[in-house]
Amino acid sequence: MHLQEQNRIDENYKKDKDWLHWGPYLSERQWGTVREDYSVDGSAWDYFPHDHARSRTYRWGEDGMAGISDKYCNVCFGVTLWNGKDPILKERLFGLTGPEGNHGEDVKELYYYLENTPTHSYMKHLYKYSQNEFPYDRLVSENKKRGKDDLEFELLDTGIFEKNEYFDVFTEYAKADSEDILIKITIENRHEFAADIHVLPTLWIRNYWSFREQENKPVIKRETKNGNDYVSVSHEYVGDYNFYFDQADRLLFTENETNSERIYGTPNSQPFKKDFFHDAIINNDFTLSSTKTAGTKFAPLYVVCVEGKSSATIQLRLSKEELENPFDSSFNATFSKRIAESDAFYAAITKSKNKEHQQIQKQAFAGLLWSKQYYNYDVETWLLGDPKQPKPPEQRWEGRNTNWKTLRNHDIISMPDAWEYPWYASWDLAFHCVTFGLIDPDFGKNQLLLFTKEWYMAPNGQIPAYEWSFSDVNPPVQAWAALQIFKNDRDKTGKGDVNFLKRMFNKLALNFTWWVNRLDTNENNVFEGGFLGLDNIGVFDRSHGIPGKGKLEQVDGTSWMALYCLNMLEMSLEIAMVDETYEDMATKYFGHFVFIAEALNQISKEYVGTWDEVDGFFYDKLVMPDGEYIPIKVRSIASLLAMVALLCIKKETLEQLPKFSKSVDWFKKHRADNLKFPVIQEYAAGGDLLLSLVPKDRMQILAKTVLDENEFLSPYGLRSLSKIHKDPYNISIQGVKYCINYEPAESTSSLFGGNSNWRGPVWMPLNYLFIQALVEYYKYTDLVKVSFPTNATNELDLKQISIELSKRIISVFEKDPDGNRPINQLHAEQYRDSNFEELILFYEYFSGENGRGVGASHQTGWSALVANLINEIQ
Repeated sequence: MHLQEQNRIDENYKKDKDWLHWGPYLSERQWGTVREDYSVDGSAWDYFPHDHARSRTYRWGEDGMAGISDKYCNVCFGVTLWNGKDPILKERLFGLTGPEGNHGEDVKELYYYLENTPTHSYMKHLYKYSQNEFPYDRLVSENKKRGKDDLEFELLDTGIFEKNEYFDVFTEYAKADSEDILIKITIENRHEFAADIHVLPTLWIRNYWSFREQENKPVIKRETKNGNDYVSVSHEYVGDYNFYFDQADRLLFTENETNSERIYGTPNSQPFKKDFFHDAIINNDFTLSSTKTAGTKFAPLYVVCVEGKSSATIQLRLSKEELENPFDSSFNATFSKRIAESDAFYAAITKSKNKEHQQIQKQAFAGLLWSKQYYNYDVETWLLGDPKQPKPPEQRWEGRNTNWKTLRNHDIISMPDAWEYPWYASWDLAFHCVTFGLIDPDFGKNQLLLFTKEWYMAPNGQIPAYEWSFSDVNPPVQAWAALQIFKNDRDKTGKGDVNFLKRMFNKLALNFTWWVNRLDTNENNVFEGGFLGLDNIGVFDRSHGIPGKGKLEQVDGTSWMALYCLNMLEMSLEIAMVDETYEDMATKYFGHFVFIAEALNQISKEYVGTWDEVDGFFYDKLVMPDGEYIPIKVRSIASLLAMVALLCIKKETLEQLPKFSKSVDWFKKHRADNLKFPVIQEYAAGGDLLLSLVPKDRMQILAKTVLDENEFLSPYGLRSLSKIHKDPYNISIQGVKYCINYEPAESTSSLFGGNSNWRGPVWMPLNYLFIQALVEYYKYTDLVKVSFPTNATNELDLKQISIELSKRIISVFEKDPDGNRPINQLHAEQYRDSNFEELILFYEYFSGENGRGVGASHQTGWSALVANLINEIQ
């Protein structure tokens, strides 16, 4: 099939045409971020709150609603609305800060990513806007009253949508060319009576001139041609553009500069500041606005009365071309064409014939693509301050991220959630890239390579975690993700991108060495690691709260390193097929894996490993300074991660790599007698080789635990903590009591901000890793069958179990016979409404009991893996 969207993707990566110059790169929240925090104590939420955002210039980016920008965020466009009743214009999404929310930060809006293509040739966004006053104060006060044991108070709980007194505001983009972007804003009145709405499609320029010298200040200027108004944009970094729009009620200009009088109580040199539109519209005073015809922020103002059950549409166009008639018949024809091309592109991607599955996939892809954001953070400049601004406080040199002075980020990056997490998290991003592998593998490859660049990776080899603390330790899943993309590419094209693997392998070798040197302090191949992405799954803070100056030897830390070994081994084998010099590296990682597996499983008088023979489970081990060891008997998915570290090497590969095969034989011959457990599983010369961190007998014991509905298996996937901990697990260490209990949804712990919970819910990324491991194990032998669920009469092979587990996860997003999706448990009635029923949110995680969506509501990054699962069960 001739796919125009694929042609554009190919043109872009061949550098024939820069289709990705413009995209949805405008963040949904710049306020409250670490980048904008110049405080003494690092209190980012307080230093730059939402109340300042409309009046205060940002330093490191911009934000807006349903917006786009060029790839360096020089010129931005977003949608601003006013219902005539709100105290402020709806210029950006509102939400609670970390301290305000009873479960941490939380966006309090209703918006949905409906469609997006990899080149952003067609994009569609929906924002639901109340016709009554937005309940800002009530959302803050009600959540303030609630504790960690209470549900969050959401926008739908306020009742403002119950009588359908709201607008559906659809924002659509279609690219006629890479530098010619058509924009359509459609306002649908869902109420039966007419209602007014003010619409300001806003174009503005990011402010550099207030922070550093800029030779030519950019300008947006009013122009008239043939009696029609438009504006020109002149910017030394991105060139000249024209912005066309339907005839408006007013044309408003101001400067994207801080209102010092409102923020700091110091006089302004002139009245045209960032928040000028707010004052003019809400006070209905346009006296000053009529005097200004140029600036760095512009909006045509439309005051629209939308009849009941009717709609109104506004057309706009941003183009490098000088157009005589920007809204001729080709305008709508281009939209129709791009929509059809999007449909064709995704029809070719999906392997499912199920219409509902196709819709789930399309919205998952849309959220993933809409969350590509421009991210700028130069730590050294941030610490030093800017020449035209006051010098930051000296205390900052002792604070957050001060040891990351080499970090200079200035790129488009896939964000976990463009509001709640408008900054990258390195292990989140690895999972995003696996789904990008289905729709835009080159973007996924480039994202993984980006994080190994010298201006990202620290000189010691550490990959930055996330901006709240770049030094935190995230699971090393980059090699795994690189292999997933490589294999998907090979399946699609018949040829794997070995050069990509080489580039990743060479840089990841540095990161692997950092892990080994940093996180195996006892030098026994059982690793520590602290945070490791699994936030509050332990009885204490594993990064900073280890009791009694002990060392915590972690099953998950060791499992991640074992998986990393196998991933590096597999990468070196793939590369060695075309470059024999990599066979030596395969031997290195093979040997390292064997020693890690031996250490994790070994039990002797001299050394106590992490396996508990009585319980049939791996447990973390606290080693005290006096040599005493204390097992931490928490039955969590962290300990079960040992099951995902396995690799099947087919005999055909071994035959083509005789040097490596010889090394395997040597290990088998000279180490086998010393290995208490056969981590080299049932290998015979001339046959397949299965490497597994968990020996077969223990794997069978753990499989029964994993698939037990009274422990880890829920109707919606694998829980992150065993349900047996409904009765809390308690332990006393040096007179201090520690406790953990099963919490299927929101967290009652304040660890890591309290907005994230690994104490029971279903998390998509770890479920995906387990499913992949089952498939890998099945490749070795299809004869292994186990009960599913545990103690059931029927037995399934591992491939069948992987499919059944995938179906449970996918069902979170599916409608049941009554039209209810599990994710919408708290607002089921609202989501049965015809204007809500096809809208899907991809939450951070899901209740281990009823599948309800929990956490960040738009974390499509790793929850987009559901699209992969849908394809993989076909």
